[in-house]
Amino acid sequence: MSVRYGSLDVVMVWQPQPGPQKALVDCNAPEVFFGGARGGGKTDGVLGKWALKERRYGKAFNAVGFRRTSVSFEDAIERAKQIFLPLGARFTDKPARFRMPNGGRVSFAYLENDDDALEYQGRNVTDAWVEETGQYQSSSPIDKLFGVLRSSSGVPVQLVLTANPGGAGQHWIRDRYKLYPFPRGPKLYKRLLPNGQSHSVAVIPSRITDNRILIDSDPGYIGRLHLVGSQQLVQAWLEGDWSAVEGAFFPEWSNEKHVVAQFEIPSHWYRFRSGDWGSARPFSIGWWAVPSDDFRTDDGRILPRGALLRYREWYGSSGPNVGLKLPAEQVAEGIKARERDDPKGIQGVLDPAAFSSDGGPSIAERMSTAGVYFRPADNARVARNGAMGGWDQVRSRLIGDGARPMLYVFSTCRDLIRTLPALQHDRDRPEDVDTEQEDHAPDECRYACMSRPYVREAPKDSRPKNDYRSVSGYGGADSALTI
Repeated sequence: MSVRYGSLDVVMVWQPQPGPQKALVDCNAPEVFFGGARGGGKTDGVLGKWALKERRYGKAFNAVGFRRTSVSFEDAIERAKQIFLPLGARFTDKPARFRMPNGGRVSFAYLENDDDALEYQGRNVTDAWVEETGQYQSSSPIDKLFGVLRSSSGVPVQLVLTANPGGAGQHWIRDRYKLYPFPRGPKLYKRLLPNGQSHSVAVIPSRITDNRILIDSDPGYIGRLHLVGSQQLVQAWLEGDWSAVEGAFFPEWSNEKHVVAQFEIPSHWYRFRSGDWGSARPFSIGWWAVPSDDFRTDDGRILPRGALLRYREWYGSSGPNVGLKLPAEQVAEGIKARERDDPKGIQGVLDPAAFSSDGGPSIAERMSTAGVYFRPADNARVARNGAMGGWDQVRSRLIGDGARPMLYVFSTCRDLIRTLPALQHDRDRPEDVDTEQEDHAPDECRYACMSRPYVREAPKDSRPKNDYRSVSGYGGADSALTI
C-alpha cells in the first residue's frame, strides 16, 4: 500500500491495527501474554513490533522466536520475509536468521525442554517470543528464557508469549495470566519477586474480531472454524474462553451455576472435610457444609437442602502439580489452624492410601496423633457391580435436578474451580479421568460426594423472624491495573 507524504509515494510495509496490536507495540512490560483467541493477529503483531523496535535500537536489538519445533515456524518466517525484506533486511536459512536494516538481528529456533533454553545462556538476547505456548505442558523451559534476556545499550528486554486456548498448557497459562474469565481489554499485573522487587506482566487479549484484515480478506474463516466439530473448542477459539475445554470430563460444570459468593454459613449446618494426600505432588483439603433446608443467597439463588457446599480449601502446591513436601504433622497443624473458627469436632474422609503403613505409623495415624481425624474414603472411581462410582456421584451432583445443582463452591476455592472443569478423559479408559493431569482437588471432591454426608436438622428456634435463608453474601474479585 502506498501512502503520500508530501511529494513522495511511500510504501507502507506494516502498521499495527487499532486495538491489541497497537497496545502490544506500545507495551514495555518485561513479560507479555498477547492473544488468547484464534485469528487475533498475534504473529503480525510480534513481527511488526520487532521491526519498529529494531529501527529504534539498531544493532543492540537481538530477538529470537521460539517454538517446540523449528518446522512449525514456516508460516511465521514467510510472513517475516514479507515485512522485513522490503525494509532492507537480509535473510539466511539454516538457521533462519534476519540481519535487519539497522544492524539488529532476528532469528527463529526451537525450544522443547529446559536443555534447549540453557543452550542460549550467555547470549545477549533482548527480545524473546514463544509462539503456540499452549503446546508446553509446563512453563519450565519458557521460564529459563528469563536467564537469557539481557538489556544491551538501553534496550528494554521483553518476553512475549502467544497462545490459543486448548492444548497441554491450558492450565498453567490460564492461571499465570489470570485468563479466568478472559479479560475484555489489556491488564497489567505486578508479581512480587523473592528479592522484594516487582515484575510487571501485561495481558493483551486479542480476538478474531480485532483482526479486521483477516475478516475482510477471508470472510469465510469464522464459518470454517465452526466445522471443527467441537462446540467447546469453537467457543474457546472465538471468544478466548479458557474455561471451555474440548473433551472435558465434566461438561456439566458451569461457573454461573456452581460458583457462589461467600456468605455466613449457619452454625447448625453439618460440616466435614475431605482430603487427598500428597507430598511430591500437591495435597488437597476441602471443607464442606450441608444445608439443613433450602437456603436463599443474597443474589436470590437457592441452595437445596442436602446439597454440598465447598466453603474452604487448602491446596498444598509450590508450582504446577508440585507438592510442598510437608510432613503429616505439619499438615495436621495447618488444618487445625484453618478450623479454629469452625464448630468443634469436624472429621472427614481421606485418601485410603494415607492409611497404609510400611514399618511405621501411617499418614492418617500421624495426623490423628496431632488431633486431626479422618476415616478412609470410598475410592471407587467408576461404577462397579451396579453401584455408582465416584465420578458418577460428582456428575450427578453437578447436574442436580437440571435446574438446581447439588454441589456448590465458594468463589474463593480457586483450585477446585481451576482443575475440575479442565479434567480430560483417560484415552484407554474413557469412563475415568486422565490421572496424569492435576486431579488432586477433584479427587477429594469425589471422596466428599461418596461419603454419604447427612443433613443435620435445623433447631426449631434457629431461624430468625426475617428468615435465615436471606443471609447476605460477600466476596470480592482480584483487582488489576489497566494498562
